[in-house]
Amino acid sequence: MRFLADENFPKPIVEALRAAGHDVLWARTDCAGWKDVLLLELAESDARTLLTLDKDFWQIAVQRRVPLERSGIVLFRVHPATPENIEPLVRVLVAAKRAWAGHISIISADGFQMLAARRK
Repeated sequence: MRFLADENFPKPIVEALRAAGHDVLWARTDCAGWKDVLLLELAESDARTLLTLDKDFWQIAVQRRVPLERSGIVLFRVHPATPENIEPLVRVLVAAKRAWAGHISIISADGFQMLAARRK
């Protein structure tokens, strides 16, 4: 899978995804200092699923003039947001084998929710 991990995403998780063969850009090293809007544009243009702990991406996606089509957002809701707590949720993401593109999704210990990013 192709991912763009937000800069707040833990390095051990980024490294584990890469070790498992996923194509992962990490905002902290690959796009340092970029605004969230630009990160989402990169994800869309590069057909990557954006992984984040930041709910602001939800609002940015909803307010876009053109809905997400090639990318999606996956918001991980876990407290505390430690690598040990995030890792099982990332396993859910990978195992789900869903088409995350065009969706804004939330993954938590209770499961996951997918909503279409398109406005009706």
